[in-house]
Amino acid sequence: MRITIFRRLMAEEFGPLRAETLSKDHVLSSLGGRTVDEALAAGVPAKEIWHEVCEAFDVPAERR
Repeated sequence: MRITIFRRLMAEEFGPLRAETLSKDHVLSSLGGRTVDEALAAGVPAKEIWHEVCEAFDVPAERR
């Protein structure tokens, strides 16, 4: 998954402002105690991050 697609999915699911805030501030233990932005910078695949975000925020299966 491309990062641009990942960012689009985040914005569609959470709204642009909340998606940006979640990416910068919300630490996910499933990403090694990193934020989304930190995980992306560390080279974690965007698809894996999207999966972990969906799990953490109970995104319905049809939108994953």
